Amino acid sequence: MKLAAALLAALAFAALPVLTSSNYVVGVGISALIFTAAAAALNLVYGFTGLLSFAQLGFWGIGGYTAALTVVSLGGSFWTGLLAAALLNAVIAVLVGYPMLRTNRHAFVISTLTFALLVTLIARDWVSLTRGPLGIPDLPAPQAFGLLFDTPRKFYWIAWIFSVAAIAFLFALCSSRIGRTLVAIKQNEPLVRAQGISPMPYKLTAFALSAAITGAAGGVYCFNLRIIDPSFLDFYYMQTFLIIVIIGGAGSFWGVIASGIALSALPEVLRFSDDFRMIIYGVILVIAMFVMPSGVAGLLRERRVARMREALR
Repeated sequence: MKLAAALLAALAFAALPVLTSSNYVVGVGISALIFTAAAAALNLVYGFTGLLSFAQLGFWGIGGYTAALTVVSLGGSFWTGLLAAALLNAVIAVLVGYPMLRTNRHAFVISTLTFALLVTLIARDWVSLTRGPLGIPDLPAPQAFGLLFDTPRKFYWIAWIFSVAAIAFLFALCSSRIGRTLVAIKQNEPLVRAQGISPMPYKLTAFALSAAITGAAGGVYCFNLRIIDPSFLDFYYMQTFLIIVIIGGAGSFWGVIASGIALSALPEVLRFSDDFRMIIYGVILVIAMFVMPSGVAGLLRERRVARMREALR
């Protein structure tokens, strides 16, 4: 049932450029798709493995800069840049993740935040590579099969294909034995060890895959903006991904997907009041946290359990 609804939603999103002639609406759709894919990648680490990782912001920035530099400095294509962004992030995630994952959960959070801040400093201060505050403007439009994706309506298809592919991959992973093992590690790691399963390879795999998808998402998004500079590593992006996961329900796959679409569109719906738009948005988020501390998925699960208990009386 959920899978059928997801397929219908994906098809509905595919029709967005056909249903509207507004580049603004299409642009919001592009952001919603990319942010949802990045949030789903964060959910793999935070929701399924139980590790709050701020390193996602660093991977987002590394992916964007890698894709941009591959095209601008190395003369590669957009597609080569995306592949390079995903692979480089996976390698970096393995290198930094191995020592990080050997610490306790609190130290892990601090070390991932430090990593994200370090990437921000590199983007700002390594001028010979990143061009510092000047950034890398005028990124060329992607090309494929003789087509130039130089407008928001055309670029939308790239964002849609990427997001659907990333979400489908994450769904297959989270529904597999690996996903179930990650949940077991989150709930009771000593018990998992007692069953003869080493948690480290599973944690490291989840961390690396999440980094690869987040990096590729960053690469797609920077080409949507057609520029990348240190503001691409603004904490706003990490905040957005984390809010989507928390409101959707950490560990709930479809809850996070639905939350990503809704929360990406909500600030635009509130534009009827430009002066108080973000205040209203913040109030809605605070109320949602009080009403649904476990997210939308948690609220629905609690109601389902309550109905079952009522039926058994």
